[in-house]
Amino acid sequence: MIFEQVATGGCQSYLVGCADTCAAALIDPEVSQINRYLALAAREGLRIRFLIDTHTHADHFSATRRLSQQLGVPTVMHRTSPSPLVDMRVDDGEMVALGKLRLRVLHTPGHTGDSMCLVAEDRVFTGDTLLIGATGRTDLPGGDPQALFDSLFQRVLKLDPALRVYPAHDYKGRSHSTIGDELRDNPRLQVREREAFVAMMRSLDLGMPTHITEALRTNMSGGKTVSEMLAEAAASVPFMSLEELNSRVTAGDTELIILDVRERDAYEQGHIEGARLLPRGQLELRVNEELPDPTRRILACCEFGRISTLAAATLQQMGFQRSVALDGGMKAWREAGYAVRTGKSP
Repeated sequence: MIFEQVATGGCQSYLVGCADTCAAALIDPEVSQINRYLALAAREGLRIRFLIDTHTHADHFSATRRLSQQLGVPTVMHRTSPSPLVDMRVDDGEMVALGKLRLRVLHTPGHTGDSMCLVAEDRVFTGDTLLIGATGRTDLPGGDPQALFDSLFQRVLKLDPALRVYPAHDYKGRSHSTIGDELRDNPRLQVREREAFVAMMRSLDLGMPTHITEALRTNMSGGKTVSEMLAEAAASVPFMSLEELNSRVTAGDTELIILDVRERDAYEQGHIEGARLLPRGQLELRVNEELPDPTRRILACCEFGRISTLAAATLQQMGFQRSVALDGGMKAWREAGYAVRTGKSP
């Protein structure tokens, strides 16, 4: 087996492949590591054939959808996954074939209803079912402490004690454990009576993941994250520097339309000389009225430079090909000491 482990903060993902055939799979890939996964696969001479999520993640953004589109390979999840974009739905006892290497599926609900573990030769990829020194939490959508008890004590912990445990998360810099180590040392696994285990899991006082709403939305639906939308927009529009815009404003450039896409109260508290107000939420509805000439050069600005990037990309899609965004936004403009005007839109 060819094996690479990639840590992203507390998230753990894995590239596993068959040494004889060079067929490989990515397990629990994280979206910020896409280039690294591809580089690792190229270095090892591997062809990624499958993209596998052990469950619907609530604390980070899965890379399976983007990599599936980029590489033209299928995504794999348990059959109960709510995502409409799963290409191969697997069930308990089935296997994913990577040349001569086999990944055997264990359905292990509890952390989520679609949680599964993958057994491969001398190791098991446990997702968020079994962690090093802990277990997956059960207080997020789809969590069930009774199901987790059964998954652990009736399934995972009955595997060979020598099997190495590779979880989807570890926040203490540990790479792996073993089933035997967890049986002996994991404090949650010392509570082996069902009612006591359930009570323990329900009493855990854990903070919510930072991106839970967005992560669940995108991982369950295959939708785009805000970061992805911003990155796509930034790749399609040019930017104008603060210095360049200031020189044009100072020179009285009448060819450039400065479009402030913030809300009215923010605009009236301070805007660039000559800027027109057109809030982003009204852009599509008012663009024909406010910008009748699609050949004009338009600069979109907002508070931090993000909404204006989306606005400039939208304007380009609507035919305003000379649309650009202000690099840095009004916050950077004020911090640079450039002049602002207060009051209503002209």
